Amino acid sequence: MLEVHDLTVSYGPIEAVREVSFRVEAGAVVSLVGPNGAGKTTALNAVSGVIPARRGRILFEGRDITRMSPHQRVSEGIVQIPEGRLVLAGMTVRENLEMGAYRRPRPEIAASIDRMEARFPILRERSGALAGTLSGGEQQMLAIARGLMAKPRLLLLDEPSLGLAPLIVRLIFEIIRELQAGGQTILLVEQNARQALAVSSHAYVMENGKVVLEGPAESLTSDPAVISSYLGQAISSPT
Repeated sequence: MLEVHDLTVSYGPIEAVREVSFRVEAGAVVSLVGPNGAGKTTALNAVSGVIPARRGRILFEGRDITRMSPHQRVSEGIVQIPEGRLVLAGMTVRENLEMGAYRRPRPEIAASIDRMEARFPILRERSGALAGTLSGGEQQMLAIARGLMAKPRLLLLDEPSLGLAPLIVRLIFEIIRELQAGGQTILLVEQNARQALAVSSHAYVMENGKVVLEGPAESLTSDPAVISSYLGQAISSPT
């Protein structure tokens, strides 16, 4: 579904991502993992068009979208749920959901809101509340639901567990598993490598703006280098 070839992204003279390549198959969950500042979010923002690519190509279902605008990419089915949730704090929960579907025919919106509220019951309970009054976990659920309102073919999830309590983190990753089971294609950026690998079929490890390792998530989970560097378990020598 998605192919990224030799992507380079710069902030002024600084190259935040350098010649990065990765791919996402339809129906799969693929993760970009690595330490803070590795370039994961920058790569994701380039896929959604929020940040332009300096060099390289981005193909979506075989079509070159490298120079396509962000709103055109949304029309193609590429939807990003940003880091930090970024709900519209001064609008109600329902209004946030409606904004997620702004490009869809109005007759479809009410039925889609019903489906989102069935998936996330707290959003039905807080439907008339201002989004800014929700807890961090509730805002993350709203952000995910708002993204799903756009009917994404490719969902870009940026740090969905950031700043959340462990119980809510488990809930968020259960939601990701449910979405994948339903056929949703997901490109996941996540600093919590252990959780990301657990829900992914394939993963790319980034460091200093480059992909330094890639492979099936199950294989990376047992890779000593990945364990010692990203999963928080030191590898001891036999002695």
